[in-house]
Amino acid sequence: MPLFGAHMSSAGGLHNAIVEAEKHSCEAVQLFTKAPSQWRAPAITAEAAAQFHTVRSETGIQATMVHDAYLINLASPDDAIRQKSISAFADEVERAEQIGADFLVMHPGAHMGIGEEEGCARVVEAMNQVISRTDTRRVRILVETTAGQGTTLGHRFEHIATILAGIDAPERFGVCFDTCHVFAAGYPLSPRRAYLKTWREFDRLIGIERLFAFHLNDSAKPMGSRVDRHAHIGLGELGIEPFAFIVRDRRFRKLPMVLETPKGAHPKDGDWDHVNLATLRRLADGE
Repeated sequence: MPLFGAHMSSAGGLHNAIVEAEKHSCEAVQLFTKAPSQWRAPAITAEAAAQFHTVRSETGIQATMVHDAYLINLASPDDAIRQKSISAFADEVERAEQIGADFLVMHPGAHMGIGEEEGCARVVEAMNQVISRTDTRRVRILVETTAGQGTTLGHRFEHIATILAGIDAPERFGVCFDTCHVFAAGYPLSPRRAYLKTWREFDRLIGIERLFAFHLNDSAKPMGSRVDRHAHIGLGELGIEPFAFIVRDRRFRKLPMVLETPKGAHPKDGDWDHVNLATLRRLADGE
C-alpha cells in the first residue's frame, strides 16, 4: 500500500507536524520549515532538529517531505529576485537536510514573459548554483508538476524533462506528481485508457523511475483550466476514479502520497484530513 499522509502545520515546533500526522495514522507527512510567504526565517536550532528526529523515530512516519516557500522564483528575469530566490532555495535545502527530510518539493518558477525555453534554462542554471552551494546526503529535491497559472513553468512534462536533463547532479533530483495540477494543466487521468496514456507520456518524457512522491488533490476547476484550486478527494472535477487508479497502481505502491486538500472540520466525521485519508485507504483496499 502507498504511504498515505497530509501536509501538516509545524506551528509551535517542527516536530508538531509529525505529531499531527501520527494522530491521523499517517505513514508520510509534508511540512514547511518556515513561513511560506517570507524570505527569511530563524535558523533551525540543533535542539529543534533533534526533537524532530526523536519524534519521527517514535512514530510510524516513514517519509517526510518539506515544501519550499512560495516566494521563490528561480526562473525570474529580475536578477535581484532571482538571486534572493537562489539563496532562499539553498537555505531550504540545508534546512530540509538538517531535520533529515527525505524530500524537498519545489515549484519550478514563473518565466514572467521571457518565454518557457529561457525560463527553463534559468531554472537549470539556478539549480546548478544551489547544487554547488549545498552538500546534502539525504534529501532529494522533487520538481513538482504545476497547473500552469500565468507564466508558471512545469505544467508540461516537457518543461520538467528539460530541467532534469540540465541538472549537474541528477541523482539529487526527482519529480512530485500533483493530481490537481496535472489535470488542470490538461492531462486526463480518467477513464482508464486516458490514465494510461498520460502515464505513457510521463514515462516517455521524464521516466517513471524519476517519480518519488504524489500530492493527491482533487481539482475545483475543470481539466485544462490551468487554475490551481484544490478540492477534497472525489468531490471535485477529477472525481473518485483517478484516485482509485493511482492508489491501486502497483508501480506506485511504496511511494508517499500526501494530501494538500482544504483543512477544516467535517460536518459529520472529525476533520477533512481524516475523511480524505479514509477515502484513499478504502480505495487502496479495493472498495
